[in-house]
Amino acid sequence: MELTVNGKPHQVAVEPEMPLLWVLRDEMKMTGTKYGCGAALCGACTVHIGGKAVRSCVTPVGSVNGPVTTIEGLGTPDTLHALQAAWVKHQVAQCGYCQSGQIMSAAALLKGNGAPTDADIDAAMSGTLCRCGTYPRIRAAIHDAAKRLKGAHA
Repeated sequence: MELTVNGKPHQVAVEPEMPLLWVLRDEMKMTGTKYGCGAALCGACTVHIGGKAVRSCVTPVGSVNGPVTTIEGLGTPDTLHALQAAWVKHQVAQCGYCQSGQIMSAAALLKGNGAPTDADIDAAMSGTLCRCGTYPRIRAAIHDAAKRLKGAHA
């Protein structure tokens, strides 16, 4: 089957019920997307399909209908996405394990809401767990990225 991942077509020879997470990690060697719980409860495996945040650990690759964007495809090799830059600026990462899922969830939020309130951020990010508890830094980084993105589009 063919998948478009991070703007590039890829041929994969896998069973259609194989979770997208394992296709990305094991078949395509894109290890930025993490395995957390395997039950779509923690958000570590969040990617975008057709611009919407989804949990790749429970998404059969055969059901993928649209381009897939992973953390590797969010920025460019030369330029960090505004969220990635804000994550660094606000020193969000502690252990770092959930960060790709956090950033991908935040990117989906900012795509639909360029000026989120704290309540908007809390609601959008509630399903993406941070075991280190850096939620205040995550919120600050999202607000910062929203301002950067708004300035880029002004």
